[in-house]
Amino acid sequence: MGGFVGGPQWAHGHVAAGAPLWRRIAAPVATLAGVAAAFAYVGTVDPNEPGHYPVCPLLRFGGIYCPGCGGLRSAHAFIHGDLDAAFGANALAVIGYGIFAVLWVIWLIRAIRNRPVRIDLAPVWWWGLGAVLLIFTVVRNLPFGSGLAP
Repeated sequence: MGGFVGGPQWAHGHVAAGAPLWRRIAAPVATLAGVAAAFAYVGTVDPNEPGHYPVCPLLRFGGIYCPGCGGLRSAHAFIHGDLDAAFGANALAVIGYGIFAVLWVIWLIRAIRNRPVRIDLAPVWWWGLGAVLLIFTVVRNLPFGSGLAP
């Protein structure tokens, strides 16, 4: 199996045996740095003030909250430690932050141990995720689900 020019050989999703630790953890650390930079930006540039971010096209043209609507406000509140406001803006996003954190830690530990990370979910899980997103979208747009709207 070929590798990157000047880089390690990849086999089954992990760096070749004997690769230095810094090479094995480079991808998870770079991913965390990117996510941290995005959160830092959203924490600094308040999405509650108009004109900083574009409006969701589905909300603008259709008047419907998509599953991501309120995500920036949620991230901003989360960064500032206001979990009530974060859940109020987008509860699904806050749950996603937790899932990301758990999966990132697993990825880092497996990279340190030079073990592959595989997310090999059966199609029923992907359909289930789609169903959760669809139900969340529908409910937050109905009068009785207004508590889920941003």
